[in-house]
Amino acid sequence: MPKVAVYDITGAQTGEIELNDDVFGVEVNSALMHQAVVMQLASQRQGTHATKTRGLVRGGGRKPWKQKGTGRARAGSTRSPIWVGGGVVFGPQPRSYAFSMPRKARRLAIKSALSDKLSLGELLVVDQIQFEQPKTKDMVKMLTGFNAAAEKALIITEGDEVVEKSARNIPGVKAIASTGLNVYDLLYHDKIFVTKGAVAKIEEVLA
Repeated sequence: MPKVAVYDITGAQTGEIELNDDVFGVEVNSALMHQAVVMQLASQRQGTHATKTRGLVRGGGRKPWKQKGTGRARAGSTRSPIWVGGGVVFGPQPRSYAFSMPRKARRLAIKSALSDKLSLGELLVVDQIQFEQPKTKDMVKMLTGFNAAAEKALIITEGDEVVEKSARNIPGVKAIASTGLNVYDLLYHDKIFVTKGAVAKIEEVLA
């Protein structure tokens, strides 16, 4: 099991913790991580784009000219797709882009992302992150102690609303509960801060 340092909120090392190999020491599967990111981004697409077919375009109910005898091509409606101002053929219609991955694949993708961040030294375990009240200043002070004030940082807690509110006004910084852990956030951020309590919950679910 890999041993990593545990830090306090000021950035000083207070001890060590053993991480579960089944979660933080798996072989990195880049293809699965990519698929998980695509799945997450696809599910966020609104899919509300729409074009009008000839049946939806206003007007065109009257036959422009008689069928025969004019020397012109037959025409039944001015809203035909070949007319200017007509309908669109096979245009985009409202749809859902969401797709799903098997549960084992999703979990392996998250474990791959965690293992990758740990191997790169970008995952740090913090004893606990607690603020008395939501204050952006307190979050900036904590990040400064880890020399991460200028980096994109992800804070993973057991579900502390005060910490989440303290982080949401800082560009590039995001705080989430361990239950909302996802591959996109892990790969997007440069530094990952995980509390000891969140580590226990993550290992409980993924191990």
